[in-house]
Amino acid sequence: MDTTSLLRQLLLMGIGTTSLVTEKVQQSVDELVKNGRLDPSDAKQAFDDIMGQLDTERNNFEASLQRQVRNIMQDMGVPRQAEMDELRGRLDRLERQLRTLEERVYR
Repeated sequence: MDTTSLLRQLLLMGIGTTSLVTEKVQQSVDELVKNGRLDPSDAKQAFDDIMGQLDTERNNFEASLQRQVRNIMQDMGVPRQAEMDELRGRLDRLERQLRTLEERVYR
């Protein structure tokens, strides 16, 4: 399985999970209203509060996951994008210098 396919599957799982969580929270709020444990006028606010809290927790989790992935990649010796960009720039300069030298030699 290539990286693109894996990332696509993870993205789809995330979207599916988000949809499922939203649906379950809405069902729970509806059930509280139905059982008289939550006033219907407060249902929207309760839903928004729960989803806001979940969103905050998701953002914290994503930030933590990004740090962990970055650390793992660094431990594996995978270069950062900035390092790759610097190397590409150096390679471009060397290729230009080589072409200039070749032009001088073959004149």
